Amino acid sequence: MLNPDGIYSYAEGIDADEVSASTMLVALDGFVDAGHTQQQVADYILEHHESQLVASFDVDQVVDYRGRRPTMVFDTDHYASYDAPSIELHRVTDVDGTAFLLLRGVEPDYQWERVAAAVLGVVKELGVTLTITTMHGIPMGVPHTRPIGVLTHATDNSLIGGTPSPFGKVAVPASFDGLLELRLREGGHDAVGFAVHVPHYLAQMELPMTAAAALDRVVAVTGLRLRRAKLDASAEAARVAIEEQLRDKAEIKPVVAALEQQYDAYMGSLERPSLLAADDSELPTADEIGAELEAFLRGQGEN
Repeated sequence: MLNPDGIYSYAEGIDADEVSASTMLVALDGFVDAGHTQQQVADYILEHHESQLVASFDVDQVVDYRGRRPTMVFDTDHYASYDAPSIELHRVTDVDGTAFLLLRGVEPDYQWERVAAAVLGVVKELGVTLTITTMHGIPMGVPHTRPIGVLTHATDNSLIGGTPSPFGKVAVPASFDGLLELRLREGGHDAVGFAVHVPHYLAQMELPMTAAAALDRVVAVTGLRLRRAKLDASAEAARVAIEEQLRDKAEIKPVVAALEQQYDAYMGSLERPSLLAADDSELPTADEIGAELEAFLRGQGEN
């Protein structure tokens, strides 16, 4: 593996000793993010809180431009702009003046181990004690009319209060954030990740309510105080718009009703390990759940 120090550099004038922070959020796009959940959280944080650029990664070494071509604007008879991919580390300040780090950008296509080693180097150098490895959305068979669920995972189950998981041991295609969490665990560092349950029939829409759910979990685990008034307002507007759009779609109503029935049955009997079945006779096994998730994630990897 090439020297991980050579893949990123601190911004001009930045002294690592002066930008330390105990918490780092990681929001790298490119794998699974139903409802544009993680993207919204990262954008909202940077838009509504003071921040400064701390470091940048050399994306030319890790991005496959032909695999996911960046956008350019062609204006009449010339190219006017280029939306260059980036991986940047920002130091952000919350409402109380507490500093934290946000690693924002694209998921690397190449050199995962080197990038992960570089992030671990940043964790050590800047004094990070807790890393939020992901805040993304995953499509699930749940209705939009019920509270939003979140699957939480961590390097140590005590970080999430011993929260039980509906999954057993399953094999899924890798993601960079998954590898990063694994390497953090192996290095003895604390890390937590969130996967917000997004109704599968709304997965392609931008859903501020799922971003709000992710932000809630980040706040609960980190203790940061983050602004959210505008996000809440956007979430309420989105709920109203969704109801209006679905009101006249007769084919959607029975789907939502069935999902509501399954959700309510699950909540009425928390011993049941899955949101996917209404009674014990219909409960899928852990292997079946894993197979469905693996099939979905494999499909994402082929896109």
